[in-house]
Amino acid sequence: MYTQCYLQFSIKFLPSYISILHFSWAPRLFQSILSSSGDLYLFKLSNVLYGGHVAQWALFAQLTNWFMFYCITRTLSNSLETVLTVISLYYWPCLRVRSSDGLPVSRPWALVAAAIACAIRPTSAIIWVYVGLMELFVSRDRLKFVFLEVVPIGFIVLGMTFLLDRLMYGSWVLVPLNFLKFNFLSSGGDYYGTHPWHWYFTQGFTVMIFTYLPFTVVGIIQSKNWKLSGLILWVLVLYSVLGHKEFRFVLPVLPIALVYAGYSLAMLSQRYSSSKRNQKTTNARTKSSWKIQSAVFFLLVTNVPMAIYMSMIHQRGSEDVMNYLAKEALNGDVKNILFLTPCHATPYYSTLHKNIPMRFLDCSPREVKGTPDESDNFMMDPIGFMSEFAKNWSQPSHIILFDNEEKQLKEFLFTHSFVEKKRFFHSHFKVDRDLQASVVLYALLNQ
Repeated sequence: MYTQCYLQFSIKFLPSYISILHFSWAPRLFQSILSSSGDLYLFKLSNVLYGGHVAQWALFAQLTNWFMFYCITRTLSNSLETVLTVISLYYWPCLRVRSSDGLPVSRPWALVAAAIACAIRPTSAIIWVYVGLMELFVSRDRLKFVFLEVVPIGFIVLGMTFLLDRLMYGSWVLVPLNFLKFNFLSSGGDYYGTHPWHWYFTQGFTVMIFTYLPFTVVGIIQSKNWKLSGLILWVLVLYSVLGHKEFRFVLPVLPIALVYAGYSLAMLSQRYSSSKRNQKTTNARTKSSWKIQSAVFFLLVTNVPMAIYMSMIHQRGSEDVMNYLAKEALNGDVKNILFLTPCHATPYYSTLHKNIPMRFLDCSPREVKGTPDESDNFMMDPIGFMSEFAKNWSQPSHIILFDNEEKQLKEFLFTHSFVEKKRFFHSHFKVDRDLQASVVLYALLNQ
């Protein structure tokens, strides 16, 4: 009997469950493949610049840096931009240390990758203005570079994005121009918060590179390759001009910094190898061995636990609740969902994969600066906002909110026939607002 019931359940629900898993994991698997391509081209770039020994250590730095581990496989446009940046940098002739090294150089491929990166994120042009001007300065065929490569490739790639936007929006929309107007000319990004001009230098990029920072500085000095180090500085300075700052904005130059860290580690290990081969003195060999082993141990101990914690534990509640609802939706127990959370706090249809009505608090920028949006109004007065909101709502079957707001809304939820369905751990410490320790799911009683 139990076997028969299990088979009936499997026949009815397993295909749908597999379909949900397939669709929710597909973007992540695709991004993982792209990230692997970025790792490969970082190795190739390091190899062509400094040789295989440095390339191995650069790849080590790339794979063990906590922020790269945490961010590069996420389905963010910045992650794809980073991969395209590394691929493009590999093909640029102006970045090669040796003018003739027998390895492939292809400006057209470099320009294609750069153009796609700009189409995805127009701010990527900050990187390519620097590299393009450098190429223009050292190139012997400037007219060919500009008129037979830059113009045609840029026209084709950006032209295709304009056609795609026309298809999706139903009218001609110049997304790069709107992006420029909103983020640069009107400082629209400031609506989502601002930081002091030095934030990338004192906090942002410093936190991203973390304990690899001293190795990167030493690697820059030792390698004396000022072209790529200049690119890092160029990007950090220009992004510092903008008021709104985020870690992910400068992600494309993190792999470059890790190449320099790999260079310094390679030099340290090379001294150990040399002393071991020559065997001049036991003390010299022991000292060199101790240095490289201590460096590797220090980097692993400071980065790996943090990478695991940030990727597997910190702020996981927003995903856990949506994974739970995706399974509940298979049984038809989810009719519609109301998100009483800050903007973009949880995944959306990318995890649920069901045609179920969902409503989240609006946080679109206001024309008049300082005007609170729907999300702001809720955070300032949850009870007053919900009392007014409930007058015209289509009562949801499920409500998602953080424990902070739940404390104030418990009576409201109870009077509207909602009961706590499940509670998910979210965070041990606060980030940019009060501690959000858990995500709470409420369901309509007897729905």
